[in-house]
Amino acid sequence: MTLVRRDFLLGSTALLGLAASAASAIGPSSEVGVGVIAHGGQWDHRPEAVRRLLWEVGKRTSINVARERVVVRLEDDGSAEAKQLFWQPLLILSGEGPMPAFSEGARRRLERHLRFGGLLIVDAPSSSDPFLSDARRELAAVLPGIPEVALPLDHVVMKSFFLVPRAEGRLRQKETLSGMNLGDRTAVIISENDLLGAWERDRFGTWRFECEPDGDAQRERAFRLGANIVMVATCLDYKEDQVHIPFIMKKKRR
Repeated sequence: MTLVRRDFLLGSTALLGLAASAASAIGPSSEVGVGVIAHGGQWDHRPEAVRRLLWEVGKRTSINVARERVVVRLEDDGSAEAKQLFWQPLLILSGEGPMPAFSEGARRRLERHLRFGGLLIVDAPSSSDPFLSDARRELAAVLPGIPEVALPLDHVVMKSFFLVPRAEGRLRQKETLSGMNLGDRTAVIISENDLLGAWERDRFGTWRFECEPDGDAQRERAFRLGANIVMVATCLDYKEDQVHIPFIMKKKRR
């Protein structure tokens, strides 16, 4: 199956209505990165998680990934982090504890990112953490009138590269992911199982958290789900009924 690279438009270019060519790279290089949103709460509670995910994706797939995460700010304050927003096809919003409300300007910029093709992952450390309710409050303001829905277990994010049977993370609190759809595209994916906690490893190579209840097997599935998310954020032409056709045909020929 030939995969089409997601053309992601820099904000000013998008507003002018100029399209990038189908073969153009994402951002200033051909490396695929992940943007982590810096907000007013405890946004950096899993500082090494994305770095480890990128390493795993680079090892397991043909995607040319960046080595480090990119810190992104939603406020248009002229900072380098603010300018990074529209270069990142995949954003992660995470935290622990309360998260202050975004400004109207930050909400508009995030909405623009999502409507121009971006994918946002909201990762909560648990179903009961205050961050989750605050993140849902902001999503309702960013995408008013767009309902949050449960994503079926056969959603493309569960099978874009690896077959993952259920939502995974450090915890197993919820069987499914949820999300928000813009047309036929899922623009927001919400995890309540602490995906970043499963990926978090310190610079000495030690996992910071145990995965419960299945230990290393659960952590492996969490990395597979992470690789699927990066694949969906990077490529536009996945079809629900075609993702694994080459594999099935090869198996039939055997």
